[in-house]
Amino acid sequence: MKLKPSVLRIGSWATPLATAAAALALAGCVNYAGIKSDKHIAAPSSYEASESLPTEGGKWPSLDWSEQFGDPQLPQLIDEALKDNPTIDEARARIDKAAAFAGSAKSALYPNVSGSYSWSREIESDNALFPPPQGGSWESENTLLTSASFDLDLWGKNRARLQQATSEQKVEEADMEEVRISLAASVAGTYNQLARLYVLRDIAQRELSNREQIERITNGRVGAGLDTNVEKQTAIGDIATQRTSVSNLDGQITTVRYELGALLGAGPDRGLQIAVPSLGKGDVVALPDNLPADLVSRRPDIVAAFWRVDAATHGVKEAKAEFFPDINLSAAAGLDAFGWGRLLTASSRQIAAGPAIHLPIFDAGALRSQLKGRYADFDLDVANYNKTLIDALSDVATQVSLIHSTDKQQVDAQQALDAQTKAYRLAVVRYSSGLNEQLQVLNADDNRLAAEQAVANLDMDRRNQQIALIKALGGGFDSEKSNLAATTDAPASPHHADTASN
Repeated sequence: MKLKPSVLRIGSWATPLATAAAALALAGCVNYAGIKSDKHIAAPSSYEASESLPTEGGKWPSLDWSEQFGDPQLPQLIDEALKDNPTIDEARARIDKAAAFAGSAKSALYPNVSGSYSWSREIESDNALFPPPQGGSWESENTLLTSASFDLDLWGKNRARLQQATSEQKVEEADMEEVRISLAASVAGTYNQLARLYVLRDIAQRELSNREQIERITNGRVGAGLDTNVEKQTAIGDIATQRTSVSNLDGQITTVRYELGALLGAGPDRGLQIAVPSLGKGDVVALPDNLPADLVSRRPDIVAAFWRVDAATHGVKEAKAEFFPDINLSAAAGLDAFGWGRLLTASSRQIAAGPAIHLPIFDAGALRSQLKGRYADFDLDVANYNKTLIDALSDVATQVSLIHSTDKQQVDAQQALDAQTKAYRLAVVRYSSGLNEQLQVLNADDNRLAAEQAVANLDMDRRNQQIALIKALGGGFDSEKSNLAATTDAPASPHHADTASN
């Protein structure tokens, strides 16, 4: 019997029955009594949301949600971004790495068989183990060996490690779906920003025409002696200022094009090739039924959080199994001989077989500390899941509230624009007739310009909010179709799913 720190190794001198009896007699020297967690993931119904998220009979977004805006270029850009993009490649590489870990964990459930051959050339001492003529002469030793081992995994440690690795792979798969949805929404939002800048540039260009018209009227009035050089210089300065605004918008348009090129996974020149957007209003906004409950399977970030909890649960089970004996069966058979002539004879055979039992007896609290760490991971992942669910519900409610608010603002903003446009036209007519001062025309024009910009910005804000709502509702993701749906309503608490009793 050989004793090492925290592990008792019982060799082949004892029978398997005696070995098992000795190991089980020592069981309980190290235990996990008192280490547990009462945390659990929250059900969607535990958060009140019926008032904020009313039933409206709407549909969940589909993967082709971008087509609703009536601009054929937008779906093409999204497809391009999702096809060859470093961000997607990073997520895919993480999936491959997690799959490799799962494959490695799975291999521990099966026997391990290996073979080896070695050859050595050595001279034996005349005064040691072998007397002459072997001592003092050169000898060649050949060893051919085949060995096999198998961990019985009586307490499920290897199975728990495999289940943990499998759940972690699902986390990476769900995270990749989140990356895809976020990337698609970013492309749509940036494309909408490009549309916003073009609309504002059109407004700025029309305003430049208005200022040029005021200058012409001012020049006529100066010639008639109705205005002075002050009004003339004011008109010239206003034109220069407005040209600056147009140039500024041109610069912003170029910058956003570069941003789009980067989102597409291409160089900045790709952004310069994008045509001017022609986005429409999009579908009517209506929330789907049973939203809080179904949201947990429609948002990939919630699905990823679920599988993190599930992985942590199996991590706890694995740590608990460490407190119990490991029983490994091993066997080896081969040939060993000096020289070549006797290697393949029956007398050169060597055979070994027997069980090996590893039992923790005293480890100065290492295993208990490890288990506490696994429970801390579990509690952290549960808290992350609950926070993700709360944030998701708030995200949907916020976007819906913003859309309703914007819809109301659009009505008032359009009325303001209509009134300010009439006021500006009347001011121009009166100024042309010599009835108003230039300052009244400029004030009326500033008011009209601000109202027109407000209407344009509200239209673009409304589309941004609709895109954000689509993303908040999962962007067309469905865990059932993606084979990421939970196999149970919730991961079992590790406290109530022990692999063995302590």
